[in-house]
Amino acid sequence: MAGIISVSRTNLAQRRQKLRRQRQMRIIQAIWRTFAITGFASGLLWVAVQPVWMLKTPKQIMMKSGNKSLSEQTTQSLLVLSYPQSLWRIEPSAIAKSLKKQPTIAQAIVRRRLFPPGLIIEIQERVPVAVTQTLGNKKVTIGLLDASGAWMPLEKYTSLNPTKKLPNLRVIGSPTQYCLYWTQLHQAVSQSPVKVMEIDCQNPTNLILKTEIGNVHLGVPGSQLAEQIKVLDQMRHLATKFNSGQIEYIDLKNPEFPLVQMNQKDHKPTPKIPKNI
Repeated sequence: MAGIISVSRTNLAQRRQKLRRQRQMRIIQAIWRTFAITGFASGLLWVAVQPVWMLKTPKQIMMKSGNKSLSEQTTQSLLVLSYPQSLWRIEPSAIAKSLKKQPTIAQAIVRRRLFPPGLIIEIQERVPVAVTQTLGNKKVTIGLLDASGAWMPLEKYTSLNPTKKLPNLRVIGSPTQYCLYWTQLHQAVSQSPVKVMEIDCQNPTNLILKTEIGNVHLGVPGSQLAEQIKVLDQMRHLATKFNSGQIEYIDLKNPEFPLVQMNQKDHKPTPKIPKNI
């Protein structure tokens, strides 16, 4: 019995000693791990503060533009950056946000470039598709619209794109009068074989198109826009049947029953045009 007790005490002592060594090893490993992490972080910090990771000139910025209408020099003039500046102090998201505030820029992505040190800036520019004319407080405001309906001040656009040709399509009316259906309207008009020079949105109950075959009344804009433009395409032959000025307007408010209103001075009845013309 005494031998068994003695063996048990010996085993317990050996176990305690083994656990003590394991605990010491874990402490030593933790200390070494801490030293390694601290050394690695210090090394990264030392590398980061070296002069090589500095943005010294605009030449270190690579510009990528969606349609190349803005020159690289113009785009760089929109950047709020000082030189020299540590690459790590620059906030790409802040630069992208400031660029997207420009009315001529739809999207901007900014990334750091490590080798060689610099910045990569990708820009998607807004492409104007129409010149807008808005009358308010006895003052006419001229602007530009892109295909999505985003409005741009004309002065701002021309200052950044002095040699860029403006679109031929003109839109008259307040943006609040056409912004709800502009994308659909522009898509339908741009795909029409009949040339449209002007869109008059001043009357919310009657959208008027100025086309190569005369003025076209569409009524309240709605889901039938595409059908109305399709019927207008079918009426292109009117330009060969009537002289300029004979047609006062074409009524497509109901595309099922298009009408042609003749000028009263011609004393001619208003013809009804069947849909299957």
